[in-house]
Amino acid sequence: MTMQKSGSLATQLMPCYGCELRNFSAIIPISLSNTIRAGCHEKTLRIVNISAILLLLCAGALSPEFCRAQQPVVPPATPSPQQENEQSIERPDFSVHVTRPGAPKDKSSIPFSTECLAAKTEDCAEQGIDEKGVEHIKGIAGGKVVFEFPNATLKADAVDFDTHTGIATATGDVYYRDYDHDEVMYADSATYNTDTEIGEYQHVRGYMKAKIVARPGVLTSRDPFYFEAERVEKTPEKYILYDAMITDCELPNPWWTMHSKLIDYYPHDQAIAHYALYRVRGIPVFFFPYFVKSLKTEPRKSGFLTPNIGHSSTRGFLFGVGYYQTLGRTMDATYVFQDFTSRGYAHHIDFRGKPTDKSDFNLIFYGVQDRGIVQGGVLLKSPGYSITGSGKIEFGHGWVARGSIDYLSSYLFHQQFTDSFTQAIVSETHSDAYIEKHFANYTFDASASRLENFLDTTKGNSVLIRALPELELNNSYQQLAGGPVPLWFSLHASYGLFHRVEPQPEGQPAVDYYQTSQFTSRAVFAPTLTSAIHLGGFTLLPEVTQHEMFYSQTLTNFVVSSNTLLRSAPEAKVDLIFPAIERVFNHKTVFGEKLKHVIEPKVSYDYVTGVHDFNNTLLFDPTDLLTNTREAEFSLTNRIYAKHGDTVTEIFSWNLSEKYYFDPTFGGALIPGQRNVMQSELNLTGYAFLDGRRRNSPIVSTFRASPITGLSFTWQGDFDPQTQRIVNSSVSANIRVHRYFVTAGSDQIRPNPDLAPPANQFRTTFGYGDTNRKGWNAAFSMVYDYRLSLLEYGIAQVTYNTSCCGFSVQVRRLDFGTVVENQYLASFSIANVASVGTLKKQERIF
Repeated sequence: MTMQKSGSLATQLMPCYGCELRNFSAIIPISLSNTIRAGCHEKTLRIVNISAILLLLCAGALSPEFCRAQQPVVPPATPSPQQENEQSIERPDFSVHVTRPGAPKDKSSIPFSTECLAAKTEDCAEQGIDEKGVEHIKGIAGGKVVFEFPNATLKADAVDFDTHTGIATATGDVYYRDYDHDEVMYADSATYNTDTEIGEYQHVRGYMKAKIVARPGVLTSRDPFYFEAERVEKTPEKYILYDAMITDCELPNPWWTMHSKLIDYYPHDQAIAHYALYRVRGIPVFFFPYFVKSLKTEPRKSGFLTPNIGHSSTRGFLFGVGYYQTLGRTMDATYVFQDFTSRGYAHHIDFRGKPTDKSDFNLIFYGVQDRGIVQGGVLLKSPGYSITGSGKIEFGHGWVARGSIDYLSSYLFHQQFTDSFTQAIVSETHSDAYIEKHFANYTFDASASRLENFLDTTKGNSVLIRALPELELNNSYQQLAGGPVPLWFSLHASYGLFHRVEPQPEGQPAVDYYQTSQFTSRAVFAPTLTSAIHLGGFTLLPEVTQHEMFYSQTLTNFVVSSNTLLRSAPEAKVDLIFPAIERVFNHKTVFGEKLKHVIEPKVSYDYVTGVHDFNNTLLFDPTDLLTNTREAEFSLTNRIYAKHGDTVTEIFSWNLSEKYYFDPTFGGALIPGQRNVMQSELNLTGYAFLDGRRRNSPIVSTFRASPITGLSFTWQGDFDPQTQRIVNSSVSANIRVHRYFVTAGSDQIRPNPDLAPPANQFRTTFGYGDTNRKGWNAAFSMVYDYRLSLLEYGIAQVTYNTSCCGFSVQVRRLDFGTVVENQYLASFSIANVASVGTLKKQERIF
């Protein structure tokens, strides 16, 4: 008797609008947001207009099928969730492993004998066989007839087994548990053919273990799903559920339920629901005349995606439709079309593939045919497109190829049609592809790259740098000699064909703009010898590098010529590390049982010569920023460690660094009155400070603290001794106490106007709660520009979570660049399934 399969009928009865809806085979006349999944890739389609949902629901309600689907499904012979207080069923704890020492090992060893679970006696059940060959098995004294299978248990008040046909009929409080699939079923009666594996179950209720969907922004719950079905038919290929209901909310008053007139369930393949209706607090919200949900590990089936509608203050009303197409077993493509009534048409294409187990790719195209919008009496049009993607392939024998693309046709288009503040303010795109091989201590790379930095939204005002191709060979440190004065050797060598463009933007003069030839050669050869000498606690690290560089073109007064440039620049560098000063404090504090204070002084000297024509050098990457220099760097680092048991952590660190320039002109490379970018500057701080001759660099202070769990603080500030003030400051702090959290930061830049424009921005996020906390959760995030007195970005989100679902509302304000817009977003989340609405999971605060 193999009835264990019947227990798995409820495992996949989840709504198909959630994750893994690639197999949607019909356009559903509603408005919602789908998380679409195939393999491990996800994307979200957005909607806003809830009124359209209600309108379509009213239209659908005219059909008798819809009316029947609206009726609550309550098996007449079993209690509904609202009647659980009168007659409850046991809610299993699937996290507890059930031991079954007497269970049979395989199907062949299952006898048609029973044991009795009696209330007051352990006598066996009453048995007897009539003249028709039907064996009647009945429990006595309130006991149950029990059948044990290798992976399941069946209990009933009575079982009649026909020895001729192999049909078993169980009646009276039928109980079934599948231990493999973690499912429990209760039924009034069940008929099962042990030969054909065809069965039928009446008035079914039960629980099944929830599949935890642990993804960021997705509500999760460990509560099992509860389901009901008027009747269940089983065949070897599938189950058919009639008038089914499912929820994972607490009973007897579930927040949400799904009712379906008919469900065809194919184990581990797919589930097809007919006339399915979602209710929230008993109110019909979504109606599905027909949908297909894949139950495969990686669902892939061609079909239309759910239409989406919405509204934007700058784009007008929008309506979108999409289609997903499988391309064999290893590739697929998705196309989404959106109509912005005030702007134009948007196209989204996602092409993905995994041809082999060692190769994959993903390519995304997004473009808008913009009709424009009138602002200040002027028609503003910003058509454009973007292409992003990545891929890799492993050829074997250590050869690996990787690549990524990030191409943007227009920065104005990017600002107008992105909903992300981070994306909108990033003005640089970078694409590259390379093939790499590791052997012994060497690494070989062959690459191609493209970098474009948009200076503003003006058409053509961007810097473009391309390398096609570039060959690179690197050797990690390899020891040549040992003893008291050891010696290591390393090498960096490269050759590439480069192209740099600084074109003339529309309406601007041609001064200060240039471009190189399509293939400008640059060769670099830089061997290095390094040693380490230890003397009485002091460590001396001398290093010598010979920089050999060749350029096929040079730059003079922003005019590119074909004159070649050959540079030979030796570099000598030495680091002197002083003995650390340490002290241990054996006093228990709030930070730990013991504290240790360490002071680490360090002095470095760097000497470079041979770079006599820096201002004639074409700049392609940081390698070209090498200049003559004679400089010393002084560094002092304070560290405090705390010990908790056997664990030691650094709770405070403070580093102070400053450079002294013996040659303030850097061999004539420095041009007073303008911004200069050199390697010496980049090695100290990320802020520019070389706008004229100077002996001392700013004092760079970097402070980090994590004294206790839930609290961290970072501050980097540059104090300029010439102006006697802090010119650059970046502060960030994070605090979390229980469910309360605060993140705050400030960036203030006050350099010489020749270096960069001033800036003063404050950013913060604070709130209470998290993604899965029951009850109310709220948070606020913003970016405020003090200099402009402008709230550039603000988000307020309120979320209410139950044990099985959540409601979120988010209001956001965007005011940066060419974007000024208010957005109102909302979503309804079902635990372990997905979210419905316009609020994407990547846009949530929690």
